[in-house]
Amino acid sequence: MPQHGVTVWFTGLSGAGKTTIRMAVEQQLRDRGLKVEVLDGDIVRQYLTKGLGFSKEDRDENIRRIGFVSQLLTRNGVIVLVSAISPYRSTRDEVRTSIGNFVEVFVNAPLSVCEQRDVKGLYKKARAGEIKQFTGIDDPYEPPLNPEVECKTDQMSLEECVDSVIGYLEQQGYLFSESVQANV
Repeated sequence: MPQHGVTVWFTGLSGAGKTTIRMAVEQQLRDRGLKVEVLDGDIVRQYLTKGLGFSKEDRDENIRRIGFVSQLLTRNGVIVLVSAISPYRSTRDEVRTSIGNFVEVFVNAPLSVCEQRDVKGLYKKARAGEIKQFTGIDDPYEPPLNPEVECKTDQMSLEECVDSVIGYLEQQGYLFSESVQANV
């Protein structure tokens, strides 16, 4: 059966669990033999958007570039998994419109939980003034108003979050359920 392209956009604060959930979803999709590409915000900044800073304009441009690559892959039948903070709602909405087949996953955890999980010490540095324009501290994060999937990682297990994402993709016809795949 032909694969449908879709961009699954994981957004949330640093430390909310975007990459952890994305990796688990990726593994399930690859186990099904599907074409999957990953655009991770940290890696994209090293290669695709090197030189951009953290001003609102640069953050928006970073997200637009990720969105452009996602749109190209999506229209060619690839499932694109994006994990990027993408703090501004209007830019996420702009990217949603340009891509079309778009699923927004709000990886939601309270700031206090994200700070507890902060293995890189970024929040501590931001609170000490060593990092400027840090999302959630001195730069805003605008949560989605109507995400297709919300993963409350302080209340849900990783398995529940992954099941929510996979279930939504199946429900919308982007994926065939494993029982349907077995009968094909």
